[in-house]
Amino acid sequence: MKSDVIIVGGGVIGLVTALELLEAGYSVRILEREKLGTGASQGNCGLITPSHALPLTRPGTVRKALVSMLRSNSPLYIRPRLDLSLMSWGLDFSRHCNRPSMLRTMFARSDLLSRSRMLYEEMIEKHGLDCEWEKRGLLIAFATSRLLDKEAAADEELSALGVDITHLSGEELSEREPALRENLAGASWFPQDAHLRPDRLIAELERLVRDKGAEIDEGQEVTGFCIELGRVTHVQTDTGLRAAKHFLIATGAWSPELARTLQLRLPIQPGKGYSITMPRPEICPTTPLILAEPSMAVTPWASGLRLGGTMEFAGYDKTLRENRLEALTKGAGRFLKSNLNSGVKERWCGWRPMTPNELPIIDRVPELENLFVAAGHGMMGVSMAPATAQLVRHLIDGEDVDLDPAPFRIGGIR
Repeated sequence: MKSDVIIVGGGVIGLVTALELLEAGYSVRILEREKLGTGASQGNCGLITPSHALPLTRPGTVRKALVSMLRSNSPLYIRPRLDLSLMSWGLDFSRHCNRPSMLRTMFARSDLLSRSRMLYEEMIEKHGLDCEWEKRGLLIAFATSRLLDKEAAADEELSALGVDITHLSGEELSEREPALRENLAGASWFPQDAHLRPDRLIAELERLVRDKGAEIDEGQEVTGFCIELGRVTHVQTDTGLRAAKHFLIATGAWSPELARTLQLRLPIQPGKGYSITMPRPEICPTTPLILAEPSMAVTPWASGLRLGGTMEFAGYDKTLRENRLEALTKGAGRFLKSNLNSGVKERWCGWRPMTPNELPIIDRVPELENLFVAAGHGMMGVSMAPATAQLVRHLIDGEDVDLDPAPFRIGGIR
């Protein structure tokens, strides 16, 4: 049976977009080459963060990246190797590391993040999604005054966007979050942020879209597209052809591989992240945390605790590197009183789809009127999913949306 929309990719972007389209009256088929949510959606920390509008592309990042190449356990690591696509991506990234580009990107990211935060609350309440959703805000904790003072300028940029920020001294931080050690320099507190458990979200979204009539085909690898007169007619899978009126590529870090079958270049590099999930310790934070010096996140849920972070540019290397996992536990141990050796449940690594301007690509493919892309969300896929889905629906409908689509076009901000 011919679907209205085929979505290639069953991560959080694909599933939330499926829900958006189903509620708009479209019939939807999702094609996923593995199991739903097994990519970057699986092991991330589930933070919903309007506070993270500032991109990595800011003055000083290139110098920091070059220094980090010397240490394989640093938060940002680029494995030295001859990789022409990564070199081209890196040059493009460096061109965006200036204040004017940073500000343009910041405004565009803020639109997606703030809208998604609002839409999540509406979606979870409307459908009763059991995903450990909590509105406890976010603390960015600093061990040293040096970095705390350095980040004050970033907080000023966010405040100008209307992001609510409170600065806490070390003493105020200890009082607010007793699971943190007492000798910290202070923190920035973002009360509007929220968090959820991403694997629970994926399970609930799967249940919901199935109930609404979506067809879900797992273990289906899409290998190409059939095109006639400027339109895609079918996707080619390893089990046959699938027809639809519209098609969406939402395959995260693997999107460039699929796009190459169309001679389309998507400037996305896989940035490998790591996470460790454990039972909830006896002394556990009540608020999600970003630990500034080790550049990592700590997310507490009623059902457990997750440490996540690091960025490793090493291609599609699946190796679970012990030194990078150890860096997470050591980094957290510097800040937390918690016992982090009380039975690890999951050690994970996966690829975040990183673009050189730190903005996702949400657009119609040029010269193909019914093929769309929603990919390149970096570390913000969960945070940006609902607004991304809304924009995709408007692109398919051909309707205007009160969100500027220009920064997310193929080609993006220059």
